[in-house]
Amino acid sequence: MTDITLNGCALTLEASGMTRLIDALRLNAGLTGTKEGCGEGECGACTVLIDGDEVLSCLIPVCQVEGRSITTIEGMSPPAGPLDPLQERFIARGAAQCGICTPGMLLTARSLLARNPEPTREAVREGLAGCLCRCTGYQKIIDAVMEAAAVYRQEGSHRDA
Repeated sequence: MTDITLNGCALTLEASGMTRLIDALRLNAGLTGTKEGCGEGECGACTVLIDGDEVLSCLIPVCQVEGRSITTIEGMSPPAGPLDPLQERFIARGAAQCGICTPGMLLTARSLLARNPEPTREAVREGLAGCLCRCTGYQKIIDAVMEAAAVYRQEGSHRDA
């Protein structure tokens, strides 16, 4: 059993210590938004935020997240509230197509914008380099992230990860 904060709520994950975090999130916590693309840490689809930093959940055992704060795609916006500007822009720009990379892409972008609220297109491209998308060709994704960055700046927030 592992005590964590998951999407802002205290939770005990009932999984053995060497269970992969992605499996504990999907099977034990019932949060299926985190996707498994490759299972080898190469595609970024399984990205979650641990204490605000991007982590590939297919590579980390549950025993390494004891006492830490984890954000999954389900925690990116309130359940009954408005979507995060990144989510809104992904929809508006057609940056989310098949959906496999989308959760990891969104969380990686959120972390990137928390660190760099005024990124260049090249900085966004580099920041998302660990996330593979086979559908969009990345231009729509980069456009969406750039537009969301402008919204965050206009709101006066950088949306801490």
